[in-house]
Amino acid sequence: MFRVPWQDDHGGVHINRGFRIEMNSAIGPYKGGLRLHPSVNLGILKFLAFEQVFKNSLTTLPMGGGKGGSDFDPKGKSDNEVMRFCQSFMSELFRHIGPNTDVPAGDIGVGGREIGFLFGQYKRLAQRVHRRAHRQGAQLGRLAHPPRSHRLRLCLLRPGDDRHPRPDARMAKSASSRLRQRLSLHRREATSSSSTSGPSPSPCRTPTATSTTSTASTRSACSSSWSSKNVRRGRIKDYADKFKTATYTPIDPKGVHNPLWDHKADCAFPSATQNEINGKDAANLLRNGVYVVGEGANMPTTIDGVNQFLDAKILYGPGKAANAGGVATSGLEMAQNSMRYGWSREEVDDKLHRIMKDIHKACVQTAERFGTPGNYVNGANIAGFLKVADAMMDQGLV
Repeated sequence: MFRVPWQDDHGGVHINRGFRIEMNSAIGPYKGGLRLHPSVNLGILKFLAFEQVFKNSLTTLPMGGGKGGSDFDPKGKSDNEVMRFCQSFMSELFRHIGPNTDVPAGDIGVGGREIGFLFGQYKRLAQRVHRRAHRQGAQLGRLAHPPRSHRLRLCLLRPGDDRHPRPDARMAKSASSRLRQRLSLHRREATSSSSTSGPSPSPCRTPTATSTTSTASTRSACSSSWSSKNVRRGRIKDYADKFKTATYTPIDPKGVHNPLWDHKADCAFPSATQNEINGKDAANLLRNGVYVVGEGANMPTTIDGVNQFLDAKILYGPGKAANAGGVATSGLEMAQNSMRYGWSREEVDDKLHRIMKDIHKACVQTAERFGTPGNYVNGANIAGFLKVADAMMDQGLV
């Protein structure tokens, strides 16, 4: 933990708290994202680092688990303010990380802009010149990945199951991540959301805003949404103001459930943050006909919601498996950096495809081995744990 002093555009001085949790390196360097959000605290990052250990284990790549970030809020800040914060943050973090020890990545509030500023300061301080895969090679596969979303699709396949999402399936999706924006390109959108700035009203729920569309999302609308989030760094309300087929509904932070999850839909993709679907939300999803839930965030469903999904026997992909595509691609970036060689987008896509198939296979076989066939939650948890535990046992008391 460390202080992060930075100066705003008006000369004001601010102090934020920075964190980096290095949880487990039994199978490889610590690997996990940096989160910039007012809700960040030590407890949240410890939980995320612990979960990251098992997600990374499932990818089949040699990566340990870690997590970090700060309670700094990048929303509403100028590029220069974000740059000054990132440079101050990295001025402390750089001494603890490196390509063979700890490799941070992005998370909430940390996209291409922030990664660029962080990397530039790391290179400056560490006096090491590294090939930056962020704008080359594997990163092409992350930013321009074909919109069929390996990370969710392959973790929801069951032999002989005919309930795969239809091309016109209606989706409920949270957050405005790259995953959610890609999904919008090829599915009919029912509801979507983006997080608001400011601290969460409770430790487990982040406020969101909901946009509901009654017609199929057009590429023009998707392009506008992408530009709003990634170029103008706006909010989803901007989308609703521009496209009159959408209805904007601000969430009540005192509510016992999220209205985002109370719409007619076939598929739900919670992709914002931890514990965003509680028991009431899960019941609403099932009541409204959802038969596919693919988690695009780290443990976005509480245990009550998870149990309801399992009892209903819907197609349910837990985050550590269904959302492992991002960190898997990041692991492929690490491989390219080590080789000083870049793969084409097609090569990255093919490697990611194989990784996600292997994750699915491990979940299915492990669930069957331990007496819960078809239970992806048990399969993912046990498969991820066993690999790490075996490695720790082999290495002895260290």
